[in-house]
Formats: sequence, structure tokens, C-alpha cells
Amino acid sequence: MDSFFIFLWICFNAIYADDLEQSSEQQHLHQFLAKLVAIDQDKKLHKLLFSKFTGSIRTLIDNKYAFEPFWNALRSHDSSGKWEELFRNHKQQATKVILTGDTSTLLSIIFSRIYTLRNQLIHGGATWSSEVNRPQLLDACQILADLVPTIIEIMLEHPNEDFGEIAYPVVGR
Repeated sequence: MDSFFIFLWICFNAIYADDLEQSSEQQHLHQFLAKLVAIDQDKKLHKLLFSKFTGSIRTLIDNKYAFEPFWNALRSHDSSGKWEELFRNHKQQATKVILTGDTSTLLSIIFSRIYTLRNQLIHGGATWSSEVNRPQLLDACQILADLVPTIIEIMLEHPNEDFGEIAYPVVGR
């Protein structure tokens, strides 16, 4: 499952990676997702999120281990409980986003959580095929396995849309 997740992330990253010197990666990702939602005339992304993955999304949102401020507090030995308050607020915000059907913001929230999982795997927070992270990793794999092809499909349906330059294009030998 680890390699499946990593390969899905590489594929997704290749889709949206662009010249990141203009903005932070988080800003760029949010802008990219908002653009996709805006051009998604058939509401494919909305249908996926709000019908197929409601349980997986809620589980991911409810999981403190996929919430970066939890790890920040752990690393800094912050026992103030601020991350817990932030976690409750983020869960409430996510619930509102789900109830209002805000696809763009929900995608940003999901990818924020998935990015935290990515960091855990890539930066050594979980060992290969360990029992740590399995439920959230399974949810993330299922979500990405459907979102990535859908995103590619939407992009292919809009060949004249500017999605930016390819960050690492193929060049001759």
C-alpha cells in the first residue's frame, strides 16, 4: 500500500507542479484545485467527493495523525492543547464545507491531510508496510486512485486551459 500511495502522489504532483517560485506550494495547490472545480462542467469532482468518498473523507478529517498541527505540537513538546482546539475548529470547518457542498475547499482540506500522510512516508515517520497509519493510508489511496484519473480527464477536456509550465519537461539527451 505504501508504494501505491507514493506512486499516486508522484502522479498527482506531476499534474499540478509548476514554477513554485511565484507562490507557496499550498497556495499553488489551492489555486490549481479551484481552477479544476471551476472548469469541471460535469461536476465529476463534486460527485466523487460527495457521494463515493463521504465516509473516507470524514475518517481522514477526524484522524489527528493526518493533521499537521498535531505533529508540530508533538515535535515542539507543546502541551498547551492548542493543536486540539485547532483540530476541533478544522473539523467544524470541514463539516460546514461538506454541508454547503464547497468542492474546492473540501479538496484543499483533503489534500492537506493527504500531504501530511505523504510527509510521514517520505520523511521516515512510518516504516515500510508497518501497521502505523494503515487506516488513513488506505483511505488516502482510495481517494487518490479515483481523484487523479478524474483530474487528468478534466484537464484533457480543456486543452486550451493554462495549467502552467511542466516543472521538469522531457528534454533530449
